[in-house]
Amino acid sequence: MIHSSDIFEIDSAEAFEKKALQVFKFQFENNGVYRSFCDLLYKNPSDIHRIEDIPFLPIQFFKSHDVVSSSAPVQKIFASSGTTGQTTSKHLVTDLSVYEKSYENAFQKFYGNNEDYVVLALLPSYLERDGSSLIYMADALIKQSKQPESGFYLDDLEALKNILLKLESENRKILLIGVSFALLDLVEHHQFQLKSTIIMETGGMKGRRKELIRNELHAILKNGFGVSEIHSEYGMTELLSQAYSKGDGLFNCPPWMRILTRDTEDALTIHDANKTGGLNIIDLANVNSCAFIATQDLGKVHANGSFEIIGRFDNSDIRGCNLMAL
Repeated sequence: MIHSSDIFEIDSAEAFEKKALQVFKFQFENNGVYRSFCDLLYKNPSDIHRIEDIPFLPIQFFKSHDVVSSSAPVQKIFASSGTTGQTTSKHLVTDLSVYEKSYENAFQKFYGNNEDYVVLALLPSYLERDGSSLIYMADALIKQSKQPESGFYLDDLEALKNILLKLESENRKILLIGVSFALLDLVEHHQFQLKSTIIMETGGMKGRRKELIRNELHAILKNGFGVSEIHSEYGMTELLSQAYSKGDGLFNCPPWMRILTRDTEDALTIHDANKTGGLNIIDLANVNSCAFIATQDLGKVHANGSFEIIGRFDNSDIRGCNLMAL
């Protein structure tokens, strides 16, 4: 039995590795989809002695299977966005308190007490659909901030501009978290010179605009908001943890999350630091689904554990995903 509270007490690389191996054994024994995947690779707990030995489940399995390691009732289904006709990922969450502890502890670690911030959320594409884990987190941060100005701002960019300028004039601490296209809309509507506001983009044009590389996007946003750095949040439907960047596109994980890179031609080979490859994520908050996920993102992990996103796989399915009929 894995106690989720232990996950958030990890304080060293050794503690992380020990807990990850325990979670692997637990999920091998309790997650039918993951067990089948491991069996097809001829991997079982007796073969696994370090985290690099652990099989990483291709993220597409969340589109076609119920990936759960718990027999408890499902409390919430988080679903990814997708265009009409696309199959979307679904993350069956049997214990929302684990997600809540994850984002609360991570925010505290990277930004301090969220009651100190006015939280302004500019996430129109996410609000337009049900089941967004980002909206769930943003709504909690807004409520926990206990600041009357905190809230979601949709298409009324004039109102958002006015509240930003008012809060800035009062020297309040502000977090503006927004999807990329909406932040671009805002700086096209008004130019700022912000001193006490953190701008955090969550990625994604969601088909609203031409995709920009990160450097282009951040240059436009830095100029438009008059800030020296653009912060970023890295998360996804299939995870219950987020990594954060405070600038330069370098992300850091909370202590219960780690990124590895794999060879793009041989999905079972894990790279050393500073080599570009497919991103594999260990998210121990995913104890009740699957904590070991091979994503479609390409990136590089540095020796200190920080990582950067370089792009995505051109092919829509990760090599090795056809081990099981999707």
